[in-house]
Amino acid sequence: MRICLVSETWAPDINGVAHTLGHLADELHGRGVELQLVRPGPSQGVRFQRAAGMQAELHVRGVSLPGYREVRIGLPAPRRLQSLWQRQRPDAVYLATQGPLGWSARRIARRHDIPVVAGWHTNFDHYCHDYGLPWLEPVLLSALRRFHNGCAATLVPTHAQVQSLHGQGFQRLAVMGRGIDGERFSPAHRDSRLRTQWGVDDHTPVALYVGRLAWEKNLTLLEETFRALLEARPDMALVIVGDGPARARLETALPDAHFTGFVSREALPRYYASADLFVFPSLSETWGNVVLEAMASGLAVIAYRHAAAAELIGHDHHGLAIIPGDETSFRDAAVALSQQPARFARLGRAARQRALEYRWPAITDAFLAVIDHVRERDHETARPCGV
Repeated sequence: MRICLVSETWAPDINGVAHTLGHLADELHGRGVELQLVRPGPSQGVRFQRAAGMQAELHVRGVSLPGYREVRIGLPAPRRLQSLWQRQRPDAVYLATQGPLGWSARRIARRHDIPVVAGWHTNFDHYCHDYGLPWLEPVLLSALRRFHNGCAATLVPTHAQVQSLHGQGFQRLAVMGRGIDGERFSPAHRDSRLRTQWGVDDHTPVALYVGRLAWEKNLTLLEETFRALLEARPDMALVIVGDGPARARLETALPDAHFTGFVSREALPRYYASADLFVFPSLSETWGNVVLEAMASGLAVIAYRHAAAAELIGHDHHGLAIIPGDETSFRDAAVALSQQPARFARLGRAARQRALEYRWPAITDAFLAVIDHVRERDHETARPCGV
């Protein structure tokens, strides 16, 4: 089988889409699937690492988003896509982008009768509210509906999102969650030297946030929650891993917190395992890989009952899942948990066991099952009558 992956991001980019596609590609390559990758080329002066394991890699023109130089939007490339797929026709195309490049790839694939499966990786409609453009949401939602309903199937991370999108007129939806490497993210990587750098001993709690520092991540609530934690437990450490446009303001608001910026892929598991609580107030995720990583690392997670947390966390069993939007309960739950070491240790143990149910081989099985289904359906549709 040959599958073409179309995306605007790839490793070493640090985000959920690149993370998911990288693991998926590794699994597919290990099963003998031939892979193509279509993505934007680098901006001028940026070093670019070609993806490993690709039979073909096509770089198209792209533009950087204002304020996010690291985020590249792929531009339409119909002639180059057509040339690639005429030389090496894929059995299916997977679209991980809903932007101009995704629309272009969908159109060319349909013209050549290549089955197209799309992924719902980003809640772009949610960002309209985060950036003060609520009037744009119905327009964007209509465009997304046309895009996805023009595909043979759309893979969505959670059952709750399937129900939500179905109610908004989206069709042919299937669930494909996200996986975890339970050896890489594990309590075994706890590092006492790292905790010493944060100024705590083995018995003092550390609260951690990992993610992009942008306002759509509900960082105002993170700031308020971290302040409340420090008021209740002045001895505890607050650690923020990640970078982005909101970092400078957060550093001013939380002078006692440890800001690490982005950390390397190799070092990240130590940061998770060396903490005790994971505070994640975002409501913009479609999934939220960091929640699963924190759970696999044995942390007690405080999150809204949304995306991965809604799918994975039984409240007060695998962590704390708060009703979305209830900021007072979110802060209070984090403060109470920080003062109950036996409780957050119990939640962390249960969280790891729950996370280990989500392995990448099983996620890849679900992905391939949908690919096989749409290929068979496409074959049946094309079969002459009476055959």
